[in-house]
Amino acid sequence: MATKTINAELLTRMFLAGAANLEAKKEIINELNVFPVPDGDTGTNMTMTIMSAAREVNALGKKDMLTVSKAISSGSLRGARGNSGVILSQLLRGFTKGVRDFSEIDTEILAAACERATKTAYKAVMKPKEGTILTVAKGLSDKAREMAETTDDLEVFIPAVIEYAKEVLAKTPDMLPVLKEAGVVDSGGQGLIEVLNGAYDAFLGKEVDYTAIEAGSTPKMVKPDAQAAADIKFGYCTEFIIMTETEFSEKNEHEFKAYLESIGDSIVCVADEDVVKVHVHTNDPGLAIQKALTYGQLSRMKIDNMREEHQEKLIRDAEKLAAEQTKAAEKPRKQVGFIAVSIGEGMNDIFRDLGVDYIIEGGQTMNPSTEDMLTAIDAVNADHIFILPNNKNIILAANQAKSLTEDKDIIVIPTKTVPQGITAIINFMPDAEAAENEEVMLEEIKNVKTGQVTYAVRDTHIDDKEIHEGDIMGIGDAGILAVGKDIEATAKEMLSLMADDETELISLYYGQDIQEEDAVKFAGEISEMFPDADVDMHCGGQPIYYYVVSVE
Repeated sequence: MATKTINAELLTRMFLAGAANLEAKKEIINELNVFPVPDGDTGTNMTMTIMSAAREVNALGKKDMLTVSKAISSGSLRGARGNSGVILSQLLRGFTKGVRDFSEIDTEILAAACERATKTAYKAVMKPKEGTILTVAKGLSDKAREMAETTDDLEVFIPAVIEYAKEVLAKTPDMLPVLKEAGVVDSGGQGLIEVLNGAYDAFLGKEVDYTAIEAGSTPKMVKPDAQAAADIKFGYCTEFIIMTETEFSEKNEHEFKAYLESIGDSIVCVADEDVVKVHVHTNDPGLAIQKALTYGQLSRMKIDNMREEHQEKLIRDAEKLAAEQTKAAEKPRKQVGFIAVSIGEGMNDIFRDLGVDYIIEGGQTMNPSTEDMLTAIDAVNADHIFILPNNKNIILAANQAKSLTEDKDIIVIPTKTVPQGITAIINFMPDAEAAENEEVMLEEIKNVKTGQVTYAVRDTHIDDKEIHEGDIMGIGDAGILAVGKDIEATAKEMLSLMADDETELISLYYGQDIQEEDAVKFAGEISEMFPDADVDMHCGGQPIYYYVVSVE
């Protein structure tokens, strides 16, 4: 017997199943990212976006079409992270606007809602690019319109639409050369397919695991640190020194490391004559200690509960945030305020010294959500607020927060890197109007070239370069400029392609994994390479990126 309508109860199950399936497949989607950088990837961003909405839906008491639609829309809009998450939230926003006024959805309503979803998402992106999630969404809505004209049976309609969306996804490498070179389909498009696959399973009545959604019934967004706490697999950081009583051979070392790997991770085992330094994260420190005692006596034993330390950090951070917000709210309202996205104590201090009112912790490793932006906007007591996203994957979330703010004038300066953000605020003129400052900042950030040195997390081929996991990469504004095995050598090669005879200033920001003396030595070598340019060095303290470099 044909199924011709979807009611609110079934739509709820389908949406939650779509969210659950995306969560289950997020790592597969992350692997499709073109750039092999250790960042907060597409799968993670889309999952955190939809899970924000899923938890809001799951917390509903009454579930009619209007309340479910509103929960999906508001939850995804406020929880949106990264470009892919913002686009997904706009698709959901447009779709729910198309169905919320009906008690039941048929093929005609479903097709119209899909068309509205696509138009809403395209409108949110300033320069839509084909070969992305937008293309898959458009293909889906076009097929939905075609099917609605030929059938009213959802059992025929839904699988046909999903199958065509998969065909469009398979063609994305032909639309974007960078996808073809890397040998992958668009990750955002794949994420959308996983949502549809999960929703279709629920439509068919298949058993769906909703554990990930039910684990957090609160509709509030899971913060990065809270997520990190949940991801601590092994809870005890265990360190000690073995004073060996007999020779600790290479065979002993391999056997001991293999044992430690069987009970934990983050393993360090370094032998030096009759002393062995050991570090391991495990859920049973006693096992590591017992095994170590077979090789000799132990000293300098140290065991830390990482989950407990993490919870204490969360409490301290929450108290600090509450104090900052209270302090900001008590300040008299001013004309202009600043919000900047930054990570690393050094970077944060630079922005604070330049007059930024509110720092949102985040960047490549964790893209802040629209909700994070709105929290910051609430905390800054000013008529005009400049937001410096400092990452191309955060600009859409900042613009979405702007669209949701009514009582303040929000000006998003589309800074794609931290050096661009620093240049923007340095050029702020206190006596000028906000509009004039916006114009000056937009012009000045065009003069900043940024390079970032990090490591590859997987093998790939991109920008005509063969890259292997663990390689050092020098990434410029337009792509990967250099690949090597040595941090400084790769950074120099990258800089040689960024700087020229007209370069006046080179700024180096060294990360948390670089020692100050090494950074000083490197800055000196850069000064020798470019004798006509001023070279500034700063402690950025940023994770993941050994050096962030700007050329002006």
